[in-house]
Amino acid sequence: MERNLKNVLVISFGFLLLFTAYGGLQSLQSSLNSEEGLGVASLSVLYAALILSSMFLPPILIKKLGCKWTIAISMCCYIAFSLGNFYASWYTLIPTSVILGLGGAPLWSAKCTYLTIAGTSYAEKAGKNAKDIINQYFGVFFLVFQSSGIWGNLISSLILSQSSTKVEISEEDLECCGAYNCLTDTTNTTASAKPSNSLIYTLLGVYTASGVLAVLLIIIFLDQIKSDQAETEKEKLEAPSFWSTFLATFRHLKDKRQCLLIPLTMYSGFEQGFLSGDYTKVYVTCALGIQYVGYVMICFAAVNSLCSLLFGKISQFTGRKLLFALATVTNIACIIALLLWKPHPKQLAVFFVFPALWGLADAVWQTQTNGLYGILFEKHKEAAFANYRLWESLGFVIAFGYSTKLQAYVKLYILLSVLVLSMVTYGAVEYLEAKSSPGTPAATKKENGGPHSQETHM
Repeated sequence: MERNLKNVLVISFGFLLLFTAYGGLQSLQSSLNSEEGLGVASLSVLYAALILSSMFLPPILIKKLGCKWTIAISMCCYIAFSLGNFYASWYTLIPTSVILGLGGAPLWSAKCTYLTIAGTSYAEKAGKNAKDIINQYFGVFFLVFQSSGIWGNLISSLILSQSSTKVEISEEDLECCGAYNCLTDTTNTTASAKPSNSLIYTLLGVYTASGVLAVLLIIIFLDQIKSDQAETEKEKLEAPSFWSTFLATFRHLKDKRQCLLIPLTMYSGFEQGFLSGDYTKVYVTCALGIQYVGYVMICFAAVNSLCSLLFGKISQFTGRKLLFALATVTNIACIIALLLWKPHPKQLAVFFVFPALWGLADAVWQTQTNGLYGILFEKHKEAAFANYRLWESLGFVIAFGYSTKLQAYVKLYILLSVLVLSMVTYGAVEYLEAKSSPGTPAATKKENGGPHSQETHM
C-alpha cells in the first residue's frame, strides 16, 4: 500500500474510533446527566472553550509539536471527557468539557494540515495535480469518519437496552413530554427509567477504550511528517503573526456579506443543538426511554451522511438557492409539527421521521453554507472559515446554554425566528452577489462543502 494512503487511513480510523465515543456521549448528555441541566451545561462550556481554542491554539501546537503529536495529545483531551462522565458532577464534567474544547480545534487543524501535506507530497512524486490528490484524501477521510455517528449511537442503544428495569410510562407522565414539557426535573419516569450504574459504566468503559485505541493507532502507525515538508507548513503557519490572524477574523466582519451570513451560520449551531440537546430529552427519552436515543440519532446520522454526499453532487445542477429552500421548508415543517405533536410510545415510527427530515436539512446547512463561504470569500478563506467556526460554535453555546431554562415550545419558536431571519439575510447576500456580477450568477458555480464541513461538529 502506498505510504501516504496508509497514513490517511490511520488518521481516518483514528478519528472514527475517537468520534464513535464522543458522538455517542454528546447525544446522551441531556438525558444521562439531566440533574440541574449538567449535561447540556457541559456541552455549552465545551463549545465556548472550542471558540477560544480555535482562535489561539492550533498554529502554536502544530508549530511546536508537529501534526502527529498534536493529533495524539488532542485526542487525549477527548478521553478526559469520557473519564469525567464516570463520576458526573459539576466538578468533573465542566473541567473535562473545557479540556475537550481546548483540544478540539488543534485536532482538526492538525488533521487538515497533515492530509494537505501528504496529498501535496504524493502529487509531487507522482506528477499529479496536488488539489486532486488532496480532495481524494479528504474524500477517503470523510467516507470513514462519517459513519462514527452510526457506531457510537448503536453501541449506546445496544448496551442501554440491556436494562432489566423497563418502566411503563403512564399517560400522566406522557403529558410532560413534547413541546410543552414540564420543566420539573425531567419527569418522574425519566429518573426512574435511568439505566443502572453498571450499564452506564460499561458504556463509558467501551467509549474510553475506543478513545485509547484511537490514540494508540496514531502513536504507533502514523508516520511523522518529514522535517523538510513540515518546515514548509510551519513557515505558512508562522507567516501571519498570531495576533494578525486573530484580528483578521474580526476585520473580516467589515465585509457586509459576512455580517449578513452570521444568522445562517449561528442557525446551524442552534438546530444541531436542539436535536441533540432537546429532541433527544423531551421527546425520545421522556416518551420511550433513554435506550432509544441512540437508534434515533443513528437515523439522523445515516440520512445526514447520504444527503451530504447527494447534495454535494447535485448542487452543481440545482444551484444552492433551491437546496437552501428545500432545507428551509423541511425545517419549518418539522418545527410546526413538533409544536403540535404529543409524543406517545404507540407512534414509534414518528420518533424516527423527525431526525430523518432533520438530517436532510442539516446536510444542506453543512455542505452549502461551507460551499457558500468558500465561493464568496475565496481570497480570505482562513478568516472566513474562522468566522464560520466562531458563529456556529456560538450558536451551540447559546442553544445548550438556555436548554434547561426554557420549555421546548419556546426553543422551537426561537429556532423558527432565527431560521426566518437567516433566510432574509441570506437572500440579501444572493441579491448583493447577483448585483455585483450579473453575468456569472454564483449559483451556477459548483458548490462543495469540502473538508471544513465537519470541523464544527467537534
